[in-house]
Amino acid sequence: MYAIVDVETTGGKFNEEGITEIAIYKFDGHEIVDQFASLVNPEKEIQPFVVKLTGINNKMLARAPKFYEVAKRVIEIMDGAVLVAHNANFDYRMLRIEFERLGYDFHTQTLCTVELAQKLMPEEDSYSLGKLTRSLGIPITDRHRATGDALATVKLFKMLMTKDIDKTIISTSLKSETRKKVEPNLKKLIEKSASTTGVYYLYNQDNDLIYLGKSKNIKKRITQLFTSSQPKQKKMQNLVADISYEKTGNELIALLKENVEIKKNKPKFNKSLRKKNFSHGLYSFIDQDGYINLKVKSIGKDMGYITSFSSMKSGKNFLEKTVSQHQLCKKLVGLENPETHCENYSTDRCSGACIAQEDIDAYNNKVQEVISMHSFINKNIIIVDTGRETTERSAIMIEDGVVLGYGFVDLQFQVTHPQVLKKVITPLTNELDTRHIVQSYLRHKRVKRIIEY
Repeated sequence: MYAIVDVETTGGKFNEEGITEIAIYKFDGHEIVDQFASLVNPEKEIQPFVVKLTGINNKMLARAPKFYEVAKRVIEIMDGAVLVAHNANFDYRMLRIEFERLGYDFHTQTLCTVELAQKLMPEEDSYSLGKLTRSLGIPITDRHRATGDALATVKLFKMLMTKDIDKTIISTSLKSETRKKVEPNLKKLIEKSASTTGVYYLYNQDNDLIYLGKSKNIKKRITQLFTSSQPKQKKMQNLVADISYEKTGNELIALLKENVEIKKNKPKFNKSLRKKNFSHGLYSFIDQDGYINLKVKSIGKDMGYITSFSSMKSGKNFLEKTVSQHQLCKKLVGLENPETHCENYSTDRCSGACIAQEDIDAYNNKVQEVISMHSFINKNIIIVDTGRETTERSAIMIEDGVVLGYGFVDLQFQVTHPQVLKKVITPLTNELDTRHIVQSYLRHKRVKRIIEY
């Protein structure tokens, strides 16, 4: 029995994506015997390029079931079946990620129709789903949507089965996730860790810190490090003699602590975070017509940015999302440079600031709202989130736009007393990096509460 699967996702950072749509067709080798398809609310924003590719947007998913609400049905239809997909590693990885978030260890055998087609049809020019199905005369509707792609994969898989006359290629192409062997000394170190959010530290036999990192699940991350076959990880496995970890309660404080300690201790295997975390900034200026323009550019010596980004691509993704959310003009944020109006003006998603038709004050108020939302300049705020234990909360203090530090307080403590909070926080240095980390996190993740004072 086979389960032909296709998922669409939010896009974004590797292993932090979420499923937005899923389609599964249970196939007995002759016909479809069961099926399930649904949009899924990923509880996170979809990347703009994915919206363009799939047509699935955040508004469509607002009332869709969350993954935990469809998980039982997914397990039922997958029971006893081999997962079949076009680029199966991707679909299998996404299902495993979603189930891991629910605390469930999802495993199954997989078959990839890309690999099967390469073996059974070596003469094809391309093995992308769209080009391959077109070449083979297989109709495909709703391209880049889960149902359309999954149904096309069913037809492709059926054709591949008929070509595999001896049934040997399919049987030898079956993949099972193997449990990687862990050396006894490393296994003891894994057992010493915990499934908690925080920062972990690896030491050599001389008790020198050789590597540190942050994770939302320290035990899982250390297990990955100790079972990896990558050259860097193999070197660490040979040198590590001990580990330790510190709980942080949430990912934001883990990021801040990781950044500070890498720059302070300069561990042997931590290279990338020793440098500045950001390269581009969001700036504003008023054009000759009186409209406030936004622009992402390389920071250089100009520190008057509103917020910062790790790359130009990250900045442009932010602008795409901001244009959509606040109905700004693509021309006035530097995403387009037309001689007349921007493309959104033709579809009523821009009110004409690009051709000086929108009221200047009305447009500038929208831009000022964006600036106020993302700038820390002259702001005094306390970011409240989960603590290390259920009896406490974490607090990050920002005063006059500077990230002062973080601390943990008892649930009974009133976080609204900044002077008292100052006494218990751990101060943070390297202000530009810490500000970038906090601003970037708040753009993508939610916290319990933000208090202005």
